[in-house]
Amino acid sequence: MTRLHEIVGEVFGAGASVPFSVRLPGGASRETWALDVVTGPERHERHELVLRLDSPGVALEAGAPLASEATLMRAASGAGVPVPAIVAAGESYILMTRVAGETIPRKILRDDAYAAARPLLAAQCGRALAAIHRMPPSCLAQEAREEAADPLRRWRDVLDLLGEPHPVFELALRRLAADRPAGHSPGHSASPSTGPRRTVVHGDFRNGNLVVGPDGLRAVLDWELAHLGDPLEDLGWLCVKAWRFGSPLPVGGFGGYDELIDAYEAAGGHPVDRDALRWWETFGVLKWGIICVMQTMRHLRGGARSVELAAIGRRACENEWDLLRMLRGKPVAPA
Repeated sequence: MTRLHEIVGEVFGAGASVPFSVRLPGGASRETWALDVVTGPERHERHELVLRLDSPGVALEAGAPLASEATLMRAASGAGVPVPAIVAAGESYILMTRVAGETIPRKILRDDAYAAARPLLAAQCGRALAAIHRMPPSCLAQEAREEAADPLRRWRDVLDLLGEPHPVFELALRRLAADRPAGHSPGHSASPSTGPRRTVVHGDFRNGNLVVGPDGLRAVLDWELAHLGDPLEDLGWLCVKAWRFGSPLPVGGFGGYDELIDAYEAAGGHPVDRDALRWWETFGVLKWGIICVMQTMRHLRGGARSVELAAIGRRACENEWDLLRMLRGKPVAPA
């Protein structure tokens, strides 16, 4: 709380007051606060804000530093992506406007308040993703621009380091390696007709990282995993079954593939190969399954004792089942 008041004083001046503040749930290495700041000679100006800051003495997990994330969000706004406005940023904090709306997927997918928004969301996500993929790569931190070209190799290495037997994940890795879409292999450039296949990729664009109001998509959050990569990675991740939260609709639980793809292409996104999108969706299920194992191992091996991390381990088998269904009928790749 002391740091919160220090930042408010630095940004708004010594006369600013904070009549309301509450820490939002989630995040071990970073804190997120909702707060109101009152300023002005008559103390009539109220600013509804969100503050993200690094927790002192806690090592950061993988992801961009907050200063780099602020740079990304400013670039996103310039490209037409709906994001909170950055009020101020430093090496250890971002202060941004608080966007009214809901982020909890089950409410977005079930509450009557969002009934009119749900049919709009897939197309709105398509347009937002097209805008993200227009962002200049120079807005990424240097390390994000130099990320390894082969995501399969990266996640195979992670699985090997975990030392846990998961035959379905091994099968998926083999099949995905043998069935890469044309033009999507590491180091392979796309044809001139489709343009370059390396763009800014959000890295975690999904239901749960979106602010939604009765009118639909209002803001895209959580930019710390942005990197240079294949734009279809973002579209495939949005379609992963885990982010449907029980809905039969494949795009975030709120729409269909055609709605997403048509809006994405109409907004200037790269032409979408349906087989390539299916590959990236399958890759996303595999990636999430391995992450579930990673999170549980953090608990079991004493890195971070947490009931939440322990419970997420059960999701690994859900992803194994989803992978078996997605891989059904595909030829078995040689060992």
